[in-house]
Amino acid sequence: MTFRKTLFPAGALILLLTACGANDGQENAQPEDPTSQEQQYDRDESNDPYEMHDSEDMSDMHKMHGGSGEVPEGLTDAPDPKFPVGSEVMMHADHMPGMDGVRATVAGAYDTTAYSVTYTPADGGKPVKDHKWVIHEEIQDPGKAPLDEGIAVTLNAVHMPGMQDAEAIIESAEETTVYMVDFVSAESGEKVKNHKWVTEDELSEAE
Repeated sequence: MTFRKTLFPAGALILLLTACGANDGQENAQPEDPTSQEQQYDRDESNDPYEMHDSEDMSDMHKMHGGSGEVPEGLTDAPDPKFPVGSEVMMHADHMPGMDGVRATVAGAYDTTAYSVTYTPADGGKPVKDHKWVIHEEIQDPGKAPLDEGIAVTLNAVHMPGMQDAEAIIESAEETTVYMVDFVSAESGEKVKNHKWVTEDELSEAE
């Protein structure tokens, strides 16, 4: 019996080994991490989780802070407010654009505890830091007022999108008279009706 030896040219052998090496590399390659781009976005300094609403959101704040004039259950009228319902006042607050230094009309006055809160919107929006104001009656099962700074609560308010049922942290508390006011925005010229809330020390007599 005769055996024949099959000889491969040196060039063909090199090509064969190169192809095998390439296939091995593809089989052993790790899949790209699908979260890598998200992590990179999270590290972006511009993505501040405690940043206030962006400019587009701010343009709608007039509508969000206005309302029907309904107040939470259990909230009682202030018996002798410094600024009675119907009186003209000057506002010294910057809760929203076009508000500071503007004349307003008092639509309601109530004795309560007002809180500044940091909350994460229930609709998935960006966390909002130091929102003013949420009152004691707009917190779910709040217990006795005032609540301590740092306490975690659940909101029962609709001043802004995503505020209802949102988780929040109490930043500060102030026992005061809060006012619901009507005014015309100095920035947009829009009429804002039943804005909630302005505290007594954010108001002065109209000039």
